[in-house]
Amino acid sequence: MSSDSDVLLLETVKTHRARLRAAFLFGELTERRAANDNVRRFIGSMVLAAVGCAACVGVSFVINLLAARAAQS
Repeated sequence: MSSDSDVLLLETVKTHRARLRAAFLFGELTERRAANDNVRRFIGSMVLAAVGCAACVGVSFVINLLAARAAQS
């Protein structure tokens, strides 16, 4: 019987420490859940897509420019 209470106490302390560590690293619970993680992922995805599109347009422009110079020569 004492073994069960010891295990329960250790799990409680472990959970408490994990919550304190999370509060220390990431702030209070209300601050942590103010912004949805999916919104951050969406914004990050949009930025990544914009950079990818810009890279494709840049490569296409350079290839077109080099082809035009080759045709003039």
